[in-house]
Amino acid sequence: MYFFLSDGWTHGRVWVFRGLWDHVSWGRKPEIKRLNCGSIQQGETLWLYAVEEAVLMVEVQPKDKVPTESGIGQVVLKRLIDAEQAIEILSNSESIFNIA
Repeated sequence: MYFFLSDGWTHGRVWVFRGLWDHVSWGRKPEIKRLNCGSIQQGETLWLYAVEEAVLMVEVQPKDKVPTESGIGQVVLKRLIDAEQAIEILSNSESIFNIA
């Protein structure tokens, strides 16, 4: 499964079938990897990330989030897409590649 994430944003909590990912139960962090390709849409750079099969949803937030009076910053829950959807987005936009 995959999701796109804007430059300047990072992932946070992870949801699986039974709720939040529990590091103690799983014995590890979830596998989330930024791939070396992305898309430019409306002038915004979006990098493609791959996640392991058990992951259903990922919380994302700005890296430099500014706390508000309520203590709640800007947070978005990202639903995952499959490989066909990721390829369609890459093929219908300006694609970028980061060869490292």
